[in-house]
Amino acid sequence: METNNPIRISISEAARLFGVDAKTIRRAIKAQEVRYIVVRGRYRLNLESLIKWSQKKVTVRNKSEKYGLGQYVEKWKINNKLYSPNPSSVPPKPEKWGISG
Repeated sequence: METNNPIRISISEAARLFGVDAKTIRRAIKAQEVRYIVVRGRYRLNLESLIKWSQKKVTVRNKSEKYGLGQYVEKWKINNKLYSPNPSSVPPKPEKWGISG
């Protein structure tokens, strides 16, 4: 999905978000695995391409879950039923995916 205004982040921000070393991000740039532009001599990486890249690489995906943003996912889940969506307001999941609602 191509967006009109892609989110662009620096190498250090990407390394922090995905829980990897900046050298790993630089290797992905060199291998042309992520999209980027250069602004005032600095790389600005396309976040969408970084996410796709991180999900293709098993080690990056594992580090992201352990050291990056993934470590916070469980904390973000809503446990309080008062603020959870009402089950009747959530559309049922399609049967074509083999998931029963």
